Amino acid sequence: MLDKLRLVSEKYEELEQKMASPEYYNDPAAIGRLSREQKELAPIVEAYREYVRFEKNAAGALELMSAESDPEFKAMAQEEYSAATAEMEELRGRLKLLLLPKDPNDSRNVIVEIRGGAGGDEAALFAGSLYRMYSMYAERRGWKCEITNLNETELGGMKEVSFIIEGEGAFSRMKFESGVHRVQRVPDTETGGRIHTSTVTVAVLPEAEEVELAINPGDLQIDTFRASGAGGQHVNKTESAIRITHIPTGLVVECQDERSQYKNKDRAMKILRSKLYEMEQEKQNAEIAAQRKSQVGTGMRNERIRTYNFPQGRVTDHRIGLTLYKIDAIMNGDLDEIIDALVTADQAEKLRMSEEG
Repeated sequence: MLDKLRLVSEKYEELEQKMASPEYYNDPAAIGRLSREQKELAPIVEAYREYVRFEKNAAGALELMSAESDPEFKAMAQEEYSAATAEMEELRGRLKLLLLPKDPNDSRNVIVEIRGGAGGDEAALFAGSLYRMYSMYAERRGWKCEITNLNETELGGMKEVSFIIEGEGAFSRMKFESGVHRVQRVPDTETGGRIHTSTVTVAVLPEAEEVELAINPGDLQIDTFRASGAGGQHVNKTESAIRITHIPTGLVVECQDERSQYKNKDRAMKILRSKLYEMEQEKQNAEIAAQRKSQVGTGMRNERIRTYNFPQGRVTDHRIGLTLYKIDAIMNGDLDEIIDALVTADQAEKLRMSEEG
């Protein structure tokens, strides 16, 4: 591991020299690329330099212990040696995590789709609650959240909603939300006080860049139609809503939240590109996924990942067996405790696999 870290440190120094070199001054694209590389390596190099510093302290203390005859000085040197080796041990654990292969999509923006499943109107109402939860979470983290498509019900629920979240590391946190979310509560329409169980499906896609995926215009069927919504919401008199069908795969994407047909088309293409990118990735990962299933689940849309039990005030994440009794806070966007636990479980599983492999 230390040999690998030395190479990473040398690479970082090389990047620093390149960025200070006059030949890169007038090339913003190259500077941007070098800067991104440097930013990725910085936490590893920082921890490695700290490790080297404590290693020198430990070696110095060890030397003093063997050369010193004064018991008091010897004890002080022993204390310094113990402190330095404890720090080194802690840093070794941190460096192991930092050296784990990164998900290349972690820094991307995300496209989230929420659909009501079993439970009719109650499922649609909960889909609306989940959209509110995620938009409040995005706000807490300083991310931008914009609806791209919305299909509402008369009772104020959402049959389906698609939205884009833009912000640093959005996918690294939101990717754990893919799957089936189950709700247990007494609906407002229930007179007998019985608890109903409903489900909502959440899909989280990393936003794909245009350069990564070329789409043949001949493979697309583009239709325009008038935007519509319950109670006259999102209605306009021009055909600005866009439906794009990708003929080879049968994928259909609709976007009707913007008044401008051009903006709707642009957003619909962005979503289509991300869906095709995800399909391509799933194909590439199928073999690995068949051999190994991550501890925190596969992220498949048909996998039940979490239950929200309102009468008991609890939220349970089934992938890691975590139960929290703070349902109101969670529904108001306080998701960090759950997501932090999922990130930790994911890292632990990756560590185990790297040590086995």
